[in-house]
Amino acid sequence: MTQDALIIMVAPNGAYKQAADHPALPLTAVGLAQTAKHCLNAGAAMLHLHIRDAQGRHSLDVEGYRDAIRAVKAAVGDAMVLQITSEAARVYQAPQQMAMVHAVRPEAVSVGLRELDQPEVGEGGLSQFFGWLVRERVMTQVILYDVADLRRWQNLRQRGVIGDAPWFLLFVLGRYSVGQTSSPKEVVPFVAAHDGPEPWAVCAFGAAENACVVAAAALGGHVRVGFENNLRLKNDTLAPNNEALVLQAVDAAHTLGRPLASAHDIRQRFGAH
Repeated sequence: MTQDALIIMVAPNGAYKQAADHPALPLTAVGLAQTAKHCLNAGAAMLHLHIRDAQGRHSLDVEGYRDAIRAVKAAVGDAMVLQITSEAARVYQAPQQMAMVHAVRPEAVSVGLRELDQPEVGEGGLSQFFGWLVRERVMTQVILYDVADLRRWQNLRQRGVIGDAPWFLLFVLGRYSVGQTSSPKEVVPFVAAHDGPEPWAVCAFGAAENACVVAAAALGGHVRVGFENNLRLKNDTLAPNNEALVLQAVDAAHTLGRPLASAHDIRQRFGAH
């Protein structure tokens, strides 16, 4: 893959938002499949999947994930990399999160380092889990909420607790800011502290999401957009759908002269199964 090709990932629903937040929020496997198709056509090459239970609540149900993956694949084939979340969302504990990933064995997964780095797991458990991800060729994105998380990741890597692999980092901008609204300047401390080989992306909250996308893309990073963290366009009006947020990221890539990565490019780069 061309080194500068921009990976655009869409996170269309997240763990918490409901239909009352936006009528175009996909909450079912069918809705996810339709959204995936539209976002693929807009320029996204990865889909960040959350599923819900029958009451619309966050779920890590194995069969629910399998059903959603089948539905999305029927809509987009191999044209998108499908990344499931292992997010706890105040519902699950680390052993349950890891057990779900083992059972689903997805093409790609996102894991919050601080969620798994728990006493009941220990560094031995972390080493075993991340080692399994490498052996199974599961493309893994490691979610880091602040520079302290990044430093912890670097420490685990330097000591060999987590081995070499094509890891992908996600820097979360503004998670603990007032009003949970992001600013593009929040990418700077992450980039300054990042001294490893891993490619990185950002996600951001609120209407400044697009400004954060532009900043990250200009600095060589990749991007995740979508209703999980933001419902608004860059002019602060309500976005009609997820693909409108993808199109803003595509416009940023064009402005910066960065080509868009395809799913094939991503699989080649990260060695996903």
